[in-house]
Amino acid sequence: MHRRTFLRGTGGAIAGLTLAGNASAQDGGTVRIGSDIPYRPFEYQTATGDLVGFDVDIAEAIFQGQLNRGYEFVQTSFDTIIPSLNNGNFRVIMSAMTITEERAQQVDFSDPYFTAYQTVLVLRDSGINNLQDLQGETVAVQKGTTGEAAAQELRQEFNGNLTIDSYDQIPDAFAALGNNQAAAVINDNTVNAEFAQQNDRVRLLQGEGAAEEQGREDAPPYLTLTVEEYGIAFRRDDDQFRQQVNDALATIQENGTYDEIYNEYFQAANGTDGGTTSG
Repeated sequence: MHRRTFLRGTGGAIAGLTLAGNASAQDGGTVRIGSDIPYRPFEYQTATGDLVGFDVDIAEAIFQGQLNRGYEFVQTSFDTIIPSLNNGNFRVIMSAMTITEERAQQVDFSDPYFTAYQTVLVLRDSGINNLQDLQGETVAVQKGTTGEAAAQELRQEFNGNLTIDSYDQIPDAFAALGNNQAAAVINDNTVNAEFAQQNDRVRLLQGEGAAEEQGREDAPPYLTLTVEEYGIAFRRDDDQFRQQVNDALATIQENGTYDEIYNEYFQAANGTDGGTTSG
C-alpha cells in the first residue's frame, strides 16, 4: 500500500487533520472520517507528519480502491466522537471502535472488520502477575473506551477496591504507567502489544481469560478480559452508504487486499497481537 503518496495528495498530513465544523462529504465528494489520533498501530502520524496505520490503509482500500472516493481523516477525541459524527462533523468513524449495544443505539455499524481483546499492560519488574494483584492499585485507561468499561467491571469485581484514572488519549495512559502513577493500563491488545514491542520496561499480563472461555482457537497467549469486534460507524440515516462500504469491505476481504494490509501491521506480531483477518 502506497500510503504516504496518497495521503500527501488527499490531506492526510497534519494540515488535513483539523476538525471542521461542517460535513462536506456528500455522495461523490470527499469522505471525512472521524478518528482519535494517535492510536498506534491503527492511526498515527510519522515524524514527517504522514498519517499511517491499519485503519488508514483499510480506508484507502475501501474509499479510494473500491468506491473511487477521496477521503480525509478528522482528528477528534474518542469520548466525543459519536456526538461529533451525529452533529455532522464527518461522515463515518474509523477509530478501532468496538461494536457495543450502547453505541449501536446511537449509530449504525458496518460488518465487523477486526477482532480485539481488552488486555492488561504492567511494568516488567512489577509484582503484578495476575488480576487479583491489581486490588488496591490504580489502572490507567482512555476515556470513553471499552478499556475503561472493562476497568469499571473489574472494580465491581473487587468491590470498589480499584482506582481508575481516565485519560484523553492512550499515550497519556502509557506515560502514567511509565511514571509509576498507575500499576497497569487496560486497553486493546494490539495497541498494548505494539507499545510493549517498543518498550522493554513493560509486559502484557499472562493467563487465560475471555478468549479461552469462548473457546476461541485463535486465543492470544496472554490474559484477555473481553472479546470484541471493531466496526465502521455511520449516522443512522446513512443506510445506502453503509451498504456500499459493507460491499467494499467484503470485496477487499475476498480479494486478498485485507490480508495484505493486516500482515503489514500484525504479521510480525502473530502470537502476541491476537487480531484476526476474518473480521
